[in-house]
Amino acid sequence: MPDTSTGTGKVVVNRSMSLDGFIAGRGDAMDWIFDFVAPDEFPDIAAATGAMLVGRRTYEVGNRMNAGKERGSASSEKTYPFSGPVFVLTHEPPDPPDPAVTFLTGEIGEAVATARSAADGKNLEILGADVAGQCLRRGLVDEILVYVLPVLLGDGIRFSSPGLARIDLEPVSSTRSGAVTILRFRVRR
Repeated sequence: MPDTSTGTGKVVVNRSMSLDGFIAGRGDAMDWIFDFVAPDEFPDIAAATGAMLVGRRTYEVGNRMNAGKERGSASSEKTYPFSGPVFVLTHEPPDPPDPAVTFLTGEIGEAVATARSAADGKNLEILGADVAGQCLRRGLVDEILVYVLPVLLGDGIRFSSPGLARIDLEPVSSTRSGAVTILRFRVRR
C-alpha cells in the first residue's frame, strides 16, 4: 500500500525465492516460480504498484520467457495485472530500443527518483538482484516483499548480492497463500 504519511509510495524490493535462498535458478531460470505462483495471484500488490525498476538481466530473462511463451510471461494466458511504466537500468540500452520500456543509464539514485516520480504516488517495485542490491546499499528501499516457495534449487542467483553489509529489517507481516509464504519486512533506518 502507498505510504499515506508522506503521500508517496514506497520503494519495495519484490521477489520470489526458493527456500535455499535463490531468486533464479541455473542459467537465470525463473519458470520454476510459476509452479507455485500464478502471475495474477496477488492483484492487491499489483494494484499498489505504480512503476517498476528492473535490471537489464531481469529484463532480458523476461524477454526470453515471452519469446518461449513460458508460464507467467506476457504471452501466456494470465499475466501480472500491472499497467504502469517499466524502467530498465542498464549501462547500454538495446538497439533498437523496446518502446514498451524506458531505459535509464544514470546512477541508481537518479533511476529510483525517476521511476518513483512516474509511480504517481504508488509503490515503486524493484526487480533484479543487482538493482535491488544497489538500492539496498544506498538506503533507497523502504520494504522487502518475499514470496518463499517450497523448493530447493541448489544453485542460481542468490537473494542477496555478495558484499552487501548488514541491514536490519522489521517484520511487518507473514501470510500464507496456498504453498507460498509471503514475508514483508520494513527496512530499518
